[in-house]
Amino acid sequence: MKKSILLVAMLLFIFALPLLAAEEGAAANQGVKWGALAAAFAIGVAAFGGALGQARAISSACEGMARNPGAAGPIRIALLLGLAFIESLVIYALLIAFVIK
Repeated sequence: MKKSILLVAMLLFIFALPLLAAEEGAAANQGVKWGALAAAFAIGVAAFGGALGQARAISSACEGMARNPGAAGPIRIALLLGLAFIESLVIYALLIAFVIK
C-alpha cells in the first residue's frame, strides 16, 4: 500500500517537472488552466482520502459490533459521528476547489 502511494507521488512529480521548467509566459500562452487542474487534483485527493477513511471506519465498527454485540448502540453512534466528520472534510475540500477555480 505504501509503495503504491509512493509510486503515484513520484509519477506526479516526474510529470510535473517539465511544467515547472517552462517559462512563466509560455504556460499562459498554452492555455493551461492551473486553477482548474489544482481544483481537480484537490477534490480527487480529498475524495480518495475520505473514501479510504470511511471504509476503514465502517470496517472497524462492524468488527467491534461483531465482537461485542452489546456495545452495538454506542459503536453505531460513534461511527455515524465519525462518518459525518470525514464527509465534512471532503465537502470543505470541494469548497476550496471552488475558491481555487
